[in-house]
Amino acid sequence: MAVIEVKDLTYRYGIGTPFEKTAVDHVQLTIPTGAYVGIIGHTGSGKSTLIQHLNGLLQPTEGTVMLDGKDIWADKAEMRQVRFRVGLVFQYPEYQIFEETVFRDIAFGPKNMGLSEDEIHARVKEIAGIVGISDDMLEHSPFLLSGGQKRRVAIAGVMAMRPEVLILDEPTAGLDPRGREEILCEIDLYRKKTGATILLVSHSMEDVARHAEHILVMNKGSVFCYDTVQRVFSRAGELQKIGLAVPQITRVCAALRQNGLAIDENIYTVEQAKEQLLKLLRQKGVNRGC
Repeated sequence: MAVIEVKDLTYRYGIGTPFEKTAVDHVQLTIPTGAYVGIIGHTGSGKSTLIQHLNGLLQPTEGTVMLDGKDIWADKAEMRQVRFRVGLVFQYPEYQIFEETVFRDIAFGPKNMGLSEDEIHARVKEIAGIVGISDDMLEHSPFLLSGGQKRRVAIAGVMAMRPEVLILDEPTAGLDPRGREEILCEIDLYRKKTGATILLVSHSMEDVARHAEHILVMNKGSVFCYDTVQRVFSRAGELQKIGLAVPQITRVCAALRQNGLAIDENIYTVEQAKEQLLKLLRQKGVNRGC
């Protein structure tokens, strides 16, 4: 069953002015319930404009956005509930932190939902555990935390509303490799615990290959392709023509094949490459023993 359907979605900026521009052009898209979709595309491809339509931050110039089969703009009075159900984490969300303590910042969304104090407390504690925020840290000022910790607090504030669909726009931007992987693993854990649908916008092909199940590629405001990770990255030549690339490890493995190493084509993560190389080394060792 589809949780989100986008039908013939078009969005134009600056209509009627010399600066009019079509940012999203007749997009058709279906997101199944519980899916994990990576969204990639070069700067200006329409990724951020598209995701801002999914919880009603932008209203389509043409077309519709459906949530569980209902047009989200059919009743504007329901838009508040739509935004609780479809949570959106902007790039550098730590800049939106403003409360006196970490606890109060994470609790802000649930309070706006009108939940009881007991429920708010339970949600904050649960989500803090998912994103690695200790009980002691909950009473600290968020402004005293490190950049990575602030990012976790900001993401936790959206997760605490328990959105059915969690959309994240470059959630690991500016973090070191360890910080990036920690954030992405925490998103995986949230999905595992709640069954939420995840949409991850990223410039990192490696991150998308490692965590997403499907990939949506945007190009010039339109859907270039939308398929499994393997099928999308198998179109390496086409991706390069629109300014994208397959993961670096995939290119390394391609170079190894060109030099005579019998390594699979469908390798998109370092873990896959490691397994493949160890397998080849073991086979070589067995052959030597014979």
